[in-house]
Amino acid sequence: MGTVWAAYDEFLRRNVAVKQVRLPPGIPERDADELRERTLREARAIAVVSHPNVVTLHDVAREDDEPFVVMELMPSVSLAELLRDHGALSTAQAAVVTDAVAAALGAAHAAGITHRDVKPGNVLVGPDGRVKLTDFGIARNVSERTLTQTGMMLGSPAYIAPEIASGGEVTPAADLWGLGATLFAAVEGRPPYDPEGQVVATLSAVVDGAVPRPSTTGPLREVITGLMVKDPAGRLALSSVRELLHPLLPGPAVNPFAELAIEVSDVERPTVQTTPVPPPALGEQSAPLAAAPGPLPFEPPRDRGRGVSASVALGVVAVLLFVVAAAGGFALSRLVGGAPVLPPERVAATEPPTVPVRELVPKQADASPLSHVTGAAFTLPVPEDWVKFVEQRQELRFPPSTRVHWVSPDGTAQVSVERFPGFHARFGLPDYLAALPRSRPNFQLVGDPPADPAAAAAEITFHTAESGAEQQPVNRSTFANLLRVDEDLWVVAVTVPIEEEDTGRRTLFARIAPGFAITG
Repeated sequence: MGTVWAAYDEFLRRNVAVKQVRLPPGIPERDADELRERTLREARAIAVVSHPNVVTLHDVAREDDEPFVVMELMPSVSLAELLRDHGALSTAQAAVVTDAVAAALGAAHAAGITHRDVKPGNVLVGPDGRVKLTDFGIARNVSERTLTQTGMMLGSPAYIAPEIASGGEVTPAADLWGLGATLFAAVEGRPPYDPEGQVVATLSAVVDGAVPRPSTTGPLREVITGLMVKDPAGRLALSSVRELLHPLLPGPAVNPFAELAIEVSDVERPTVQTTPVPPPALGEQSAPLAAAPGPLPFEPPRDRGRGVSASVALGVVAVLLFVVAAAGGFALSRLVGGAPVLPPERVAATEPPTVPVRELVPKQADASPLSHVTGAAFTLPVPEDWVKFVEQRQELRFPPSTRVHWVSPDGTAQVSVERFPGFHARFGLPDYLAALPRSRPNFQLVGDPPADPAAAAAEITFHTAESGAEQQPVNRSTFANLLRVDEDLWVVAVTVPIEEEDTGRRTLFARIAPGFAITG
């Protein structure tokens, strides 16, 4: 999905990695925009995760409207390369890698991020023993939907979780399966499934076949079998994984990878700098560092010349004198100005809304997997600074749909338009309502379902509660218009935090939904 360059930051004088999105020749502009959004999605995913076992994001730059992600440059090889060149890892080496990746995933899940592609190729191992998880390019935030393209598999088939392979809901538990499959590869020297086999056959084995069992024994086997469980709810928690691995870890001063003599390229040397920073001119002296300021003044020095009682009494007198002077000055100024001393009675004012009314601008979009399909283009008023995403979806029984999102900058709210082409040829509104609990976590319909199942339009409200591992649920309210247009079903929805339900309905849904129009 991109090219990674070794670079040199001339301002901070450090080596960095710069990732540039790769645009295939002749790609349509719409697809190019989606790839650019993927790059920014990766940047947002990494930026919210701060952990020693996650590659650090430094900056995002734009050049000719193309995004470049500036990241930490870590001299390393991938775990996949390590297994290819040296074979299976020792118990200590496998424990160090798995513990580090588990720690990285714990930080990501706490920030609401699911990696979705945990595999040896995305685990970096340095000569000094450092281990970092990288490539959050297809990561999914609980407040955003992953961008997809028709026919694109998000995740590596040999390491993909069964629920993702079968088109089910994506949760942080998918990363637990990937962690178990990665540990399997580390101790066996090969992936749990054939990475060179046909994709369909591999996915079928992941979904319907027996789960591979490692030949190793002890805690590593317990971790693998505890993570590679087809039921996401039955997988071993990250905290339990680390507890089982703790007795296998070497001491803090021991580098278990030293015996492998890991060699990395010399791109981390400052010689990759293209434009040297010039030295000071002749006779010009750099400014000296400031002197140490000493201890911070958290407490004012005590006046040892007075007792505590005297200090308190003096403070009370000073306050009284200030109040009297202020009151006298206020009264005198009003008399001089010809105004009454007492202020006029306060007039009750209407409290401002807790959520500011957002300015809306009309946006044009297309809800079809193919360009120029009749009846798929539409317009919708949307807050101007919200970011657009497009995804292709496949409910188990329904026709494939296209959903267009606009997500708020803080990720807490979104507007979406989803089109199910040919839906009403086989289904009706009751079928759609019956499917919602299966595709929305902790779904709860507010009020009664639409009275007339054959109506051309209906409005519903429902609550959901999304959650990541080891974090509190994120409760949301969604207002949706269900519209029948010929045989198509259109769903125009607004989702906000549940605590903003009333203002979200008034300031967003009530203004956005009536502005939806199919343009051709």
